[in-house]
Amino acid sequence: MAERTWKDRLEGEITGELTREIELFETQMAHRQTGQLDEKVFAETRLRRGVYGQRYDNGQRHDGIAKQELGFSRSKETKGPETLWDAPGMLRIKIPWGGMTARQLELMAELAEEYSDRIAHVTTRQDIQLHFIHIDDTPDIMRRLASVGITTQEACGNSIRNVTACPISGVCHDESFDVSPYAEAFKTYFLGHPDAQNFGRKFKAAFSGCEQHACGLAIMHDMAFIAAYRTVDGVKQRGFKVYVGGGLGAVPHQAQLYEEFVPEHEILPLGQAMCRVFGRLGEKRNRARARLKFLVAKLGLDEFKKLVTEERAGLPEDSRWTSLLSDAEGFLETPLRGPSALSEEPGSVEYQQWFESNVQMQRQEGYAVVTIALPLGDLTADQMRGLADVARIYTGDHIRATVEQNIVLRWIPLSDLPAVYTDLASHGLASPGAGTIVDITACPGTDTCKLGISASRGLASELHTKLGAKAASMDTAIRDLRVKISGCFNACGQHHISDIGFYGVSRKVGGHNVPHFQVVLGGQWSENAKSFGLAMGAVPSKNIPDALSVITERYLADRQGDESFQAFVSRIGKVEIKTMLKELTQVPGYEVDRSYYSDWADPREYSLGDMGIGECAGAVVAQAEMGLARSESEVFEAQVCLDKNDPDRAAALAYQSMLLAAQALIREQNINITDEPEHIVSEFRTRFFETKLFHDPFAGGKFANYFFRIHDEGVAGLNFHQAHQRVEEAQLFIEAAHSCYARMSTVSS
Repeated sequence: MAERTWKDRLEGEITGELTREIELFETQMAHRQTGQLDEKVFAETRLRRGVYGQRYDNGQRHDGIAKQELGFSRSKETKGPETLWDAPGMLRIKIPWGGMTARQLELMAELAEEYSDRIAHVTTRQDIQLHFIHIDDTPDIMRRLASVGITTQEACGNSIRNVTACPISGVCHDESFDVSPYAEAFKTYFLGHPDAQNFGRKFKAAFSGCEQHACGLAIMHDMAFIAAYRTVDGVKQRGFKVYVGGGLGAVPHQAQLYEEFVPEHEILPLGQAMCRVFGRLGEKRNRARARLKFLVAKLGLDEFKKLVTEERAGLPEDSRWTSLLSDAEGFLETPLRGPSALSEEPGSVEYQQWFESNVQMQRQEGYAVVTIALPLGDLTADQMRGLADVARIYTGDHIRATVEQNIVLRWIPLSDLPAVYTDLASHGLASPGAGTIVDITACPGTDTCKLGISASRGLASELHTKLGAKAASMDTAIRDLRVKISGCFNACGQHHISDIGFYGVSRKVGGHNVPHFQVVLGGQWSENAKSFGLAMGAVPSKNIPDALSVITERYLADRQGDESFQAFVSRIGKVEIKTMLKELTQVPGYEVDRSYYSDWADPREYSLGDMGIGECAGAVVAQAEMGLARSESEVFEAQVCLDKNDPDRAAALAYQSMLLAAQALIREQNINITDEPEHIVSEFRTRFFETKLFHDPFAGGKFANYFFRIHDEGVAGLNFHQAHQRVEEAQLFIEAAHSCYARMSTVSS
């Protein structure tokens, strides 16, 4: 069998089919501009090619660069206002399992410089995003990407998204085997596959080489594969432990174990059968419940497995099930340079700090993995070129993006580490702190995302600066914690699975909107995202740095022995944590300190206006704030009941909190509403749901549907996991009630 290098695999010629896809997209763009193609149809077709609209409010980015300075001032003939032809967009570039070559990195640098804002953004799914691009340029960008073997096809939309995998797979000490070629085969097989085109929502898959680390994050995926071996008749076989039905989003679901061992040659037909069942039975109308996790929960795992097994039995044989994996077991990376020993010279203090946090020994003696920590996941065009040069000298094409928004270089000879550090530092890429509390993950938030509520990147930048200043003297118990931030409840920043997470919300104080973040504790990053945290309460955005200090200092002072952060949070309990944060939840009056009424890195007064305001009416009085505060107290008590392993009481309180929130809104319309649940639900449906008064611009009516479903299904006899979901859904319903109240206040004022 002829040897193929990673470069062959990564930079293979673009197929005729993908070329035709780009041509088709150009035709669809032309039809949309002339009104021959409906906007909804065009939206799905462009999203399937990675082309997004983005927030554009004539303000500032997180780094203070005026958006008008980014070159987006072209004169275009457009079909109408507020389309992608009038405002900048974003292009998501798929980087399967994060693998890149030096040439690919250089090409993306060119594109960032010529078409974007000179910055490429690494995402939590190992993609690369270019912001502030013009839609007319996207076909040219796609063709140039195709010339080096990259496609944007199915980077978004109701499709199988980028397939992720451990960035150190193949060089990790603890893995069963290298999962990279299996992730590549999965990507290749399902790209454009007819059985993966009829989903109601997206489908995410991941591969992990081991169970104990977080690199693959298996437990938060629709379908995940963890490398495993078994021995049959004395023969060692490769295969995978398979999980299904996971996902973060507004209400996270932990994936369930589908099969303890699936032979390697069965992973593609199993995935195909699962896609068919999901496409046939998954929700299509209600997008809020259209992910695979909801189908698995609705059917139950046993029934879902039965349907998938039946589907697999009826699949026509496909030679690609095995041909795409023919070289997987024997596929090896080839180092550019030979192994070597560590230098005996200690190097500078800065080098030592970088070495401690950013260098990891490979299982292959004489080599190391180097992590390039990227604050906010951003690389400038010049930095990308510089990184490509460093890779060519020391490692070749062994470059990978990570789910923590960083870049890793593999196969670095140990004696080259001082020189690698010096070269990276010359490009501003040698910041220490990779994998520590300083290495904060954050979604785009209000910088560019239309759904952003609070400035996740602005907060991340502030925390990075403050934590970085004291990182050298930080206790290891604190330094090793993970912090993740989302700009809204949708969890793009993965706040549920961090030690300390934050997600953006809004509160109304004295007639003014104030940016807040919910504090989320109890998540577990390790063991492939083993557990999800819950919200402790909303804190004003400007107090979040102090909240982080209070939490970490209390942990350091009160931890018992080598007690983990998760165990500490569980031991002291949510009531104590809420008490710790109580003072920080207070907002000074508007005339006392107006800084609270602006978000991080944005001097303008905070507003939800650029998200879009729904049609609404009704007078607003202080009575709503009292009712919503009561509902928040109830949902917090529900969390306490979960801590006490009382799912029945937790579910009941979650339902009660939703009733209180709905009742508070109804009373704002001067309606004499009773405490009877049927009356509350009926009036809420008529006055807020059917009129779309409750529909958030970023969530529609899906949180109202949580309320209706819980009311219809009842709360008795739920297990702990189901009760946990009820509490999550109640929290989101209450946040939507706050948003509804804020919009009503805006209209009335």
